[in-house]
Amino acid sequence: MAAILAFAGSNSSTSINFKLVKLTTSLVQNHDIQTLNMAEHPFPMFSEDLEKEKGYAASLKELKANINGSDGLILSVNEHNGNPSAYFKNVLDWLSRIDRKFLEGTKVLLMSTSGGKRGGKGSLAVVENMLPRFGAEVVATFSLPSFNDNFSEEGILDEGLKEEHQNALNTFLDSLK
Repeated sequence: MAAILAFAGSNSSTSINFKLVKLTTSLVQNHDIQTLNMAEHPFPMFSEDLEKEKGYAASLKELKANINGSDGLILSVNEHNGNPSAYFKNVLDWLSRIDRKFLEGTKVLLMSTSGGKRGGKGSLAVVENMLPRFGAEVVATFSLPSFNDNFSEEGILDEGLKEEHQNALNTFLDSLK
């Protein structure tokens, strides 16, 4: 049984990426899953001055400990103007200051969704390129386009996308064995 940490790169209380994370974790059995709602985890905007003056917040140290205590991450990143949100980039900036390789040895299922037809693929590509710099191994990716048309409380509506999502999840889970 692997320890999996799951969260979205969004701090919105209505995050569609967090909804995708919750669906994904509901499909996982026989693993220890911790799901974080990042809307409950505010972080100040990174600055070297703030880092020198106040150091690292307890919530940041706790997030790093949660990451280090997991074998894998289920992460869904939102997109703002073709890139990851400032919130998510800020979280990565803070974490990398504590330990540049804070994701060393961590397997990642990286996902994205948006209301548009590209499904956050711009952000997904940026983050997929970025995470290995911190030691992560992105083992599978999935993008859900047109969230409002393809998602309901029952899950992913389009059968092809549903199968693609399940395949990505299976690849991730198989990598944890």
